[in-house]
Amino acid sequence: MELVTPDFGLLFWQVLTFLTVLFVLSKFAWKPIMSGLKEREESIENALSEARKAKDEMAGLKADNEKLLAEARKERDKMLQEAQTISVSLINDAKEKAGKESQIMINAAKEEIQTSKEAALAELKNYLASTSLLIAEKVIRKNLSAENAQQELVKDIISNSSQN
Repeated sequence: MELVTPDFGLLFWQVLTFLTVLFVLSKFAWKPIMSGLKEREESIENALSEARKAKDEMAGLKADNEKLLAEARKERDKMLQEAQTISVSLINDAKEKAGKESQIMINAAKEEIQTSKEAALAELKNYLASTSLLIAEKVIRKNLSAENAQQELVKDIISNSSQN
């Protein structure tokens, strides 16, 4: 039974050794261990604080980024709208210009046609007049080949001119 119940001397030396080790540890090891634990705790808290700040900063940057993206989208939509308006305006201007130019060309063609028509009519009149004179000359020569006919024609012309 001696193993189960320790002796008083053994118990005394165990307590004395424990207290000595406790004193030595508290004097030399306890403060560095506690300061190391405290530093570790502070560094963990600082790291967590830094992580929270970084998370908040990232959230702010994300919000700013979303704002910039929204503004860029609005600007892009505005530019597309302006480009579409400009293209429609250019198309309308081109159509209007083409219409004016075609109208000018049509008017010029009409004038040219009218001028050509008048020239053709004048040429036709001249041709008809010269042909008529030629025919009249041939008819008069044939009719006036006799001397009687010539004298009657002269008398007739004189009498008609005196009446006018």
